[in-house]
Amino acid sequence: MINLAVLFLMSPPAEGQSPFISFLPLLLIILVFYFFMIRPQMKKQKELRNFREGLQKGDKIVTTGGIYGKINDVSGQVLTIDVGNNVQIKVDKNAVLKDPTDLSNQR
Repeated sequence: MINLAVLFLMSPPAEGQSPFISFLPLLLIILVFYFFMIRPQMKKQKELRNFREGLQKGDKIVTTGGIYGKINDVSGQVLTIDVGNNVQIKVDKNAVLKDPTDLSNQR
């Protein structure tokens, strides 16, 4: 499909045809990329940022490294989490996933 679009864009405009009409396919491709790729990614990033800003003591989380734990302390960008048997580790807020997989089975 992209090959056809490239060929269509490379063809010279017909006599009497508006230059806008020749750029219309390019504009449509840009719109499709925006609405199907860029906009959803921006929405996910915003949701993730809001989730990380709302973390509180007692929340159960999963880090990007796959560590399950419970938040004991929040200080700035650093979280202290209890991972079991009184083992506490510090992780950056950016290492916390938005959608942890089934936290109900933890401990």
